[in-house]
Amino acid sequence: MTGKAQTAIDKMEQTPRRKMALRIWLRLLTSSQLIEKQVRGRFRTEFDTTLPRFDVMAALAREPEGQTMGDLSRWLLVSSGNITGIISRLEDDGLVKRTRSADDRRTHLVKLSRRGEKEFERLSLAHEKWIRNLLSGMTRKEMATLDELLTKVKVSLATEESAQ
Repeated sequence: MTGKAQTAIDKMEQTPRRKMALRIWLRLLTSSQLIEKQVRGRFRTEFDTTLPRFDVMAALAREPEGQTMGDLSRWLLVSSGNITGIISRLEDDGLVKRTRSADDRRTHLVKLSRRGEKEFERLSLAHEKWIRNLLSGMTRKEMATLDELLTKVKVSLATEESAQ
C-alpha cells in the first residue's frame, strides 16, 4: 500500500463516525472531478472533440436501433436543449442520422451512422485506455473491492430515491 493510501486509511480511522459520510462524499466528488478533467482534456487535445459528444455517442451505441431525443436527455441527465445542440452538430459531421419515428411523427429517432460507429469505436478504445491508466495505481483486488463498495453506494442511493 502506498504512503498516501495508508495516510488516508489512518485519517479515516481517526475520523468520528458522524463525519465519515461527508469525508467519503468529498473523496468521491474529488476523484470524479479529477478523472473527468483528464478525460475532457484528452478528448479535446487528441481528438478535437468533447466529453458530451462522446457521452451522446456512447448512449447511441448502446441502442443500435436508435433513441428518441427525450430518451437521450433522460439517460444522460441533461436538458433536451443540450441534446438537440449536440445531435445537430453530430449530424452536421455525419456521425448520426435523425429520422422521424414511425410510431409518432412528432418524435425523432437518432442513431449512429456507419461513420459514427467507426468514430465511436476509435474514441471508446482511447477512453478505455485512459481510464485504465488513470486507475493503474490500484491492484485488481482493490478495483474489485471498490467496485463492490460503489455498487453498495449506488443501491443505497437508489433505495433512498425510491423512498422519497
